[in-house]
Amino acid sequence: MRLVAAWICVVASACGADDAVAPDLGPRPDPSRAQAQSKPSAEAINPRLLRRFKPIEPFAPDPSDAGQLRVQLGKQLFFDKRLSQRRDTACATCHPLERGGTDGLVKSRGTHGARLARNAPTVFNAAWHVAQFWDGRAHSSEEQARMPLLDPDEMGGQSPEAITAVLRGIPGYVSELARAFPDDRSPVDFEHAITAIVAFERTLITPSRWDRYLRGESSALSAAELDGLKLFADVGCVQCHTGMLLGGSMFQRVGVAHAWPDQADQGRFAITHDANDRMVFKVPSLRNVALTSPYFHDGSVASLADAVAMMAKYQLDAELTPPEIASIIAWLNTLTGVPAPEVIAKPELPPG
Repeated sequence: MRLVAAWICVVASACGADDAVAPDLGPRPDPSRAQAQSKPSAEAINPRLLRRFKPIEPFAPDPSDAGQLRVQLGKQLFFDKRLSQRRDTACATCHPLERGGTDGLVKSRGTHGARLARNAPTVFNAAWHVAQFWDGRAHSSEEQARMPLLDPDEMGGQSPEAITAVLRGIPGYVSELARAFPDDRSPVDFEHAITAIVAFERTLITPSRWDRYLRGESSALSAAELDGLKLFADVGCVQCHTGMLLGGSMFQRVGVAHAWPDQADQGRFAITHDANDRMVFKVPSLRNVALTSPYFHDGSVASLADAVAMMAKYQLDAELTPPEIASIIAWLNTLTGVPAPEVIAKPELPPG
């Protein structure tokens, strides 16, 4: 199911930036044949299917004292509204960690309530993505982290020099940046703040029961959940939603089988000006999809059941029955995971 949904803020390319649209993977499964097959058996999961996925892995942490300090500093900066021009918006405004890393709005709001163009994807696991933002305009987590800070609508459009001045005016950040970047003679710097924010974002990894199953714990998933996985594969969803994140690794056109209802946002075309990129977006990760409604780049669908049905129709020309949708959702729920409570707890910010 080529789900181009809003269930994912965000982020970086640990896998390598590949701007190619997903290749044509051959004819789509005939939905009438899929429905005519007998009920999938939980005992009959093909090992070849499981090889299409991979358990999630954490980023290798920097074990040095400075590396750990950068994570702590980055968390403070992620929550600090003082980095925005009007002191009213932080990274956590659009990516609240207690709500699955996204704000739950159809389209996010930036500084002074400005309505932004798209639904905010989740920041969880985002650092593993092939590129950042729905249109892939940022090729690294660092590039992504800069853009909202410098954008007039998102956080006010201050210059790097102005944000550096803000950091210099907060004594706690002056001392923390000096400790986190001990080898730099000018540690209070916009780029160091970006490095710290990204160091924190890379800790936002969400292993789930699905990972336990992939690592060999067969009892981690129920028979009903495994039936949902089998149906997910039979319908054709795995053509794009595969790998460690079940997405996030390629770009695809939304509306392959039928034209997407809203054509106003042309996706990557606005970045590349290549006609082949009309309505092309990054395939989102399905991890934590149960937590990140509303869905799609335009936030046009509120329920996960409607999102599954819509993707089956518009991407695969398949009409799923309510029981089939419920079965797939049963498996999608196994992808829900959250970072440790101490990772997402709001930090105390330095005064100033």
